[in-house]
This record gives sequence, C-alpha cells and structure tokens, in this order.
Amino acid sequence: MGIADILASVDREIALLQQARALLSGVAAPARKPGRPKKAAVVTPRPAKKKRRLSPEGRKRIAEAVKRRWAAQKKAAAAPAK
Repeated sequence: MGIADILASVDREIALLQQARALLSGVAAPARKPGRPKKAAVVTPRPAKKKRRLSPEGRKRIAEAVKRRWAAQKKAAAAPAK
C-alpha cells in the first residue's frame, strides 16, 4: 500500500464520518466535490472605470521633480561623508 492509497483511504473515512455527524446532528451536509468552487451563474457586471489621463503640464512637472530628486541624490553621494 502506497502513501497515495493510504491518503485516499483516510479521505474516504473522513467523508463518511462527516456524513454520519451531519445525520446525527439533524443537518443535511451539502454534497461537496473536491476542487475550486464554480463561479456563480449570475454575475453582475461592474461599471467600467474611467481611465485617468495626465496632462502635458503635469507630466512636465513630474519630470522636473524627478530630475531635481536625482540631482540632489547625486550631489549628496559626491559630498564627502564625515
């Protein structure tokens, strides 16, 4: 008996015990199949998000800010550390 056979046997035993417990508690256990659950049949579509655009002025401001940031980092790296 391989490990796969033992695991399958244990899984079957667990399923039987869960069914017995459900019968004894008076609640019918839902029949579940292994694996990922299926998607709901009725899916409400989400409204499409409006795409955000960046103006040329905004793009220019960002580019200038990045250049200033890199210049400051380069200057700090070139300065002698004490």
